[in-house]
Formats: sequence, structure tokens, C-alpha cells
Amino acid sequence: MHRMPPDPSSLDPAPLDEADHLQGIRHYENFPVASRLCPPHLRPAITAIYGFARTADDIADEGDAEPSTRLKDIAAFRADLMATVRGLPPSTRWAAAFQRLDPVITQFVLPVNLLADLLSAFEQDVVKQRYANEAELLDYCGRSANPVGRLLLHLYGIQDTRSLQQSDCICTALQLINFWQDLSVDIPRGRIYLPADARHAHGVDETQLLALESNLNTMNLIADCVRLARATMQEGSQLVKKLPGRGGWELRLVVQGGLRILEKIETQKFNTLRQRPKLGAWDIVVMGWRALWM
Repeated sequence: MHRMPPDPSSLDPAPLDEADHLQGIRHYENFPVASRLCPPHLRPAITAIYGFARTADDIADEGDAEPSTRLKDIAAFRADLMATVRGLPPSTRWAAAFQRLDPVITQFVLPVNLLADLLSAFEQDVVKQRYANEAELLDYCGRSANPVGRLLLHLYGIQDTRSLQQSDCICTALQLINFWQDLSVDIPRGRIYLPADARHAHGVDETQLLALESNLNTMNLIADCVRLARATMQEGSQLVKKLPGRGGWELRLVVQGGLRILEKIETQKFNTLRQRPKLGAWDIVVMGWRALWM
């Protein structure tokens, strides 16, 4: 979701399995997709949800289509979603995505508004490349990331208010971590997720960022953003104790993966304008150990 350059070594501590092959593109995600820790009976549903999101995100991000064409295609994709929900045949353009999603919508009575929220975020990606303040950025996270967590909780039958809030915190944190990890990738593509008011407060102008100029001001700005992401993740982290069995362990690794990326950003002195941190084999060991003690 967003903004996802193809690199499987990022936040995801588990293999992506089927969802990647559905699209023929290798992507990384902020959550493990159909990983070995996921309960087997939920894997087809999770794969279908990610196939839907991955396809729509690629419409918004991949290739060289004009923005107007991308918006038309997302509108057509939304029309296919609504047709599927009504029991009508969708178009054949994205047949694989909707063939897998159709039975999942019926079996689990998926909240279709959450799928629609994802599409609204993908549309925003096409037309909006700057954010004025934190509120605007968090609004985007609320549609680009939070619906995924809520959909997964729905599959587990967890719908209490507190759990949903904690899920939103984890998903928002993961989206923010993805942003701060990927500055060296997103900015050359024209996208600046660092909020304008925070940039101004730290004396960082857009010209510096477009040049990927790393200095004390930019590092302090990124450090503040990292602190927000960490606090948001920690606020939601107790959700791991509410998910049963293997799902809970999967979520523990997701949370620890995000926190580990933040540590690596800090270790490189918040210089993600020049270097994109990645997780290695030792990081997976550290994440697993910390997951045991959550």
C-alpha cells in the first residue's frame, strides 16, 4: 500500500507468497501477506484482500500512464468492486483480483467501505504529492493503511472499539515508517510526505529535499518524524495480545519489524535522504527475540 517500491527486504519479516505472483510484480508490504504464521483457513481471504489492494495501488503508481488515465482506471476498478458486491459480473480487466475477492466478501461479510477507503487513498496518490501538516498526513494514513488492519481484524472476528483503535495506531505507524524509510526513493519520484509545517519549523525548504541534501536541519526533522511513528506504534502494540495463536505471533513480528526499521534510521543518524535502511538476517533474529517478550 502507497508508495511501495519493489524491495522485499523491508518491513516484512515473512514471505509474500501468492499475493506477489497474482500481479507478476515483486513488492514489499507493511504486513506479511499469507505468511506461514497466518492461520491456513484465512490465507485465501488475506491473499484476496492484498490482491485487490495491490492491483489498485499499481494502477495509481506503476507504469507511465497520465494522471487522468490513472483516475479513470481507478474509477473503473471501483465500479468493478461495486458490481462484485451486488453479485454482478465485473469487467474482465482485473479478473483475477475480483475472482478471488468475490467469495471472500460473501463468506466474511467484508466491510466494503474499508475497501473503498483504500481506493480513495490511491486516487489521492495520483493528484496529491505534498502535505501541509500532520493532520493531512494522518488523514491519508487513515485511508491508505488503517483499512487493511481493520479488514484483518474483521477476519479474526475482533471488532471492539479499543482493538480497532490499536490496529489504526499500528497501521498508521507502519505507513509513517514506510515514508521515513523511503525518502530517498519517494522524493526523486516527486512525492514529499514530510509535512510542510514541520519542514518550515526546522528550516528545511523543498529545494533541499529535492536535492536530497542531508544536513543537521533535515536530520532533526526526520528525527521528529521518527519519534511520532515510534510513539504511535507503541500506543497500538498491546493489540498483539488480543489476536489468538499464530495471528498474534505474526502481528508481533510486524510490530517489531517496524520498530527495528526506526532503530536503523536512528543508527544512521536519520540520514534516510541518502540511504534507505533495510532489515537483514540478524535483524530478523532480534525481532523474533523481542516478539517473545511482548
